[in-house]
Amino acid sequence: MISQTLTIIGRILLSVVILSIIRCNQATAQSKQLKPQACLVQLSDSTSHYQEVLSGPPETASMESGLVVLFPSTSVGKHSTKSYEEAVIVFSGAGEMRITGGPTFKLKTNSVAYCPPNTEHDVVNTGSVPLRYLYIAAKREQ
Repeated sequence: MISQTLTIIGRILLSVVILSIIRCNQATAQSKQLKPQACLVQLSDSTSHYQEVLSGPPETASMESGLVVLFPSTSVGKHSTKSYEEAVIVFSGAGEMRITGGPTFKLKTNSVAYCPPNTEHDVVNTGSVPLRYLYIAAKREQ
């Protein structure tokens, strides 16, 4: 009778230990999910091609961005925004945002172009000096 009681108590203690381990693992996993923090990124005046600005989660909720420098007669290449919307903010130079099957936007200093989700497009330097712009892409909410 005493051995049966000890066996039952042992099983109960083992169950409590297992539940405690599971809860501890869940709490650890939740603490590893970092929340985005406010930040400041200095753009480089000497970037010759590309500077990552925001790299997406976990640094941000969904936003990615980068400083791009395109030399005359070059492009970033056709690509799709997929589930992201994108804004292009031009600091200097001249170019075009070409939407596949849609409009072509003339880009110049201080202009902003918007590209909706699931849209194939290209950015081309049509000027005689480097085209310098910041793109910002954020995942649309479902």
